[in-house]
Amino acid sequence: MSDPVPQTGPLGGHDVPGAAAAAPPGPFRGLAATGISRRFGSVPAVVDMDLHAPSGEVTALIGPNGAGKTTLLLVLASLLAPDTGHVSVMGIDPGKDPVAARARIGWMPDTLGVWESLTAREILAAMGRFYALPKTAIPGRVTELLELVNLTGLADQKARVLSRGQQQRLSLARALIHNPDVLLLDEPASGLDPGSRVSLRHILRKLAAEGKAVVVSSHVLAELDEIADRAVFVNAGRTVLAQTVAQASTQGRRYAIAALDPGRLTAELARLGVVVAPEPGRQGSVLVALGTEADAARLLADLVRAGVPVSAFAPASGALEETYLSMDVEQR
Repeated sequence: MSDPVPQTGPLGGHDVPGAAAAAPPGPFRGLAATGISRRFGSVPAVVDMDLHAPSGEVTALIGPNGAGKTTLLLVLASLLAPDTGHVSVMGIDPGKDPVAARARIGWMPDTLGVWESLTAREILAAMGRFYALPKTAIPGRVTELLELVNLTGLADQKARVLSRGQQQRLSLARALIHNPDVLLLDEPASGLDPGSRVSLRHILRKLAAEGKAVVVSSHVLAELDEIADRAVFVNAGRTVLAQTVAQASTQGRRYAIAALDPGRLTAELARLGVVVAPEPGRQGSVLVALGTEADAARLLADLVRAGVPVSAFAPASGALEETYLSMDVEQR
């Protein structure tokens, strides 16, 4: 990550009350940030950013390196004060009551970065004590989380001997120790093997179903398509677009089409007036831009009726990736 990351612990030097206290009433349940700006010296890291992450949903934070994602997450976690703007965590203003706000937040940075000489079990137990969980409840909570992230067999291994992916799973468990209402995850899939990535998707959807507001910053857009309910696209420190994944899926996208007879496919597409481009890395497959899923269904039906032996017909990329690419936000 290229955004500056201060070396601040999750509690900011305060004792954090237990997470069982009731959330204050408010019109919006979840995490809301409006007009967030933050500079480092003369360099603006985020400028007038907005983000709304409702409880019970997964919100994806998407943007290129240096877009301000990590800085925004640090502000949302109340680990970095904004120069301007307002944050609400389950109705709590972190500027006025940072201790109460942090008790509601689970923060997972992109690297574990703590206590490498302690075991996984010891790290989670220590975090339970820091969050003032009842002493008798800590062992059971630690065991539950180790099982959730599939680290039971490594519970008594020191953190320094864990692989990158194993440390990521431990970091997620650490963020969950106090059963927070809001989860902020910075590149949680980094270093995970394919099986662990699938498990992570299931965990995040489960947490959202339990009513948590989950915010995920990630470059793996294809996976975000499968877990996110909404997305906030950022670039150069600014919010560029916010939309639900359902909205993104209704917008135009590219489809990859292949046939057992590529010549017949291209001839029929030309007859139908469809503009095609070769799909990179796949000989005989073409890309076509279509406006809606209904347009795609009609084109497929036309090809089949014309006798084209279609062997593949599918979106070339996920809805979020297509939106991201269409915005051309990557600085090249």
